[in-house]
Amino acid sequence: MSGNERERMTVMVGVREAELTLVQAADLMGVCYRQSKRIWKRYQADGDAGLVHRLRGQPSARRKPPELRAQALARYAQERYADFGPTLMAEELLKEKLAVDHETLRRWRMAEGQHTVRRRKQKHRQWRERKPSFGAMVQLDGSHHDWFEGRGPRCVLMVMVDEATNQMRARFFQEETTRASYDVLEGWVRKHGLPGSLYVDRDSIYRCEGVASIAGQLAGQQPQTQFGRAMEALGVELILAHSPQAKGRVERMNGVLQDRLVKAMRLAGISDMESANRFLDGKYLRQFNRQFARAAASPVDVHRGVPRNLKEVLSWEEERVVQRDWTVACEGKRYQLNQPHEALSLVRRKVIVRTLRSGQVQLVYRGKQLQWRSLPVGAERKARPEKAKQPKPLKTKTEKAPSVNHPWRRDRVGAGRKFWSGIKAEGRLTRAAARLGVRDSGRPALRSGLPASRTPSRGKQTRNNQQQRGHSLVS
Repeated sequence: MSGNERERMTVMVGVREAELTLVQAADLMGVCYRQSKRIWKRYQADGDAGLVHRLRGQPSARRKPPELRAQALARYAQERYADFGPTLMAEELLKEKLAVDHETLRRWRMAEGQHTVRRRKQKHRQWRERKPSFGAMVQLDGSHHDWFEGRGPRCVLMVMVDEATNQMRARFFQEETTRASYDVLEGWVRKHGLPGSLYVDRDSIYRCEGVASIAGQLAGQQPQTQFGRAMEALGVELILAHSPQAKGRVERMNGVLQDRLVKAMRLAGISDMESANRFLDGKYLRQFNRQFARAAASPVDVHRGVPRNLKEVLSWEEERVVQRDWTVACEGKRYQLNQPHEALSLVRRKVIVRTLRSGQVQLVYRGKQLQWRSLPVGAERKARPEKAKQPKPLKTKTEKAPSVNHPWRRDRVGAGRKFWSGIKAEGRLTRAAARLGVRDSGRPALRSGLPASRTPSRGKQTRNNQQQRGHSLVS
């Protein structure tokens, strides 16, 4: 018994106890007086069961035929449709002119025990309002998935989604690289124009982990990746997300494509990237955008025009120094600058070596392209053989004998170490001392062999000083 029927039972009990009239009962039940009389009559005849709706437990007049139900559930028995959700299966049945609502399919599968409701743990997130105009912000991400379900190689789908309208563009690549980001962005720009900002994750393609040079730090410049440099040159703001939920629109789009696109390529028998890209560009993206795109809050399209040098900007640039022979070396290759640039005095100046996606190389100085020719790749320069280091001979200190007129000889202070060595060797120490006028002081001889000198007494203080200083060589 439903809640409405229980309320009617309470009112009918009041009428039976003569506490309410049928007019009052009709007003309480929200029915007319004639309907209240019918309800009272059924209550008198069947009691509480008379208040239950007579169609309770009876099949609905709008129910689907049992044959259609069996036909729809039989699709899930096929391997190609085994993982189809109710919404996608309803669209596939509609292509066969079998109209079944997705909620009806869900109930049928739940009744058969084939569908279960998954409840995920929820985490609080702050809702962010959509951008008002088409082209104000575009989200970019790479989706890694087994897109061909083992029929072909694994690859990545680069997906771009507009923030305001859900307009989507996608392209298959072997890996998520700078070239892949350049290619999918160029396709978007060629079709719609330059967006105002680009919302990406913190992959190494978009964020540089290096440290800026001292000159860059002083100038307040942060190190950039090649993709970041290209966006700065195009005037597109590059926004790095701190979590997957921050760029949730492209993340949810990846989930939808991993469900729908995989199954669409399965039905179409596609098993390689070339065919898959043709399938996307053919009709799939047009139908997908027609079905899931929405109108922006503002009708103004804020995309900017396509720049003429788009291919030059979406490239790889390296800064190199011109050598004295007017050559530039980059990535193992050498380029010779032509003579017409002699007036620029490019030696020891920095030029830009630009490599386009087509493989073409450009040398640029102050925004102007230089003329050059490629030098043949020769053998690597051999390093000069290092000479074996020989031990340096020990330098012996050679003493030069003082001259005859040297003050040291003239004042008869000494004759030098070499002289005294010879005197000691010949045993003529006493004769040399007599010749030099050295007198014996009566004190013990010095360690050199000379007698100690005798200094005249000058008082107690003089004697103490002599004892502190030691013996002198001459008196």
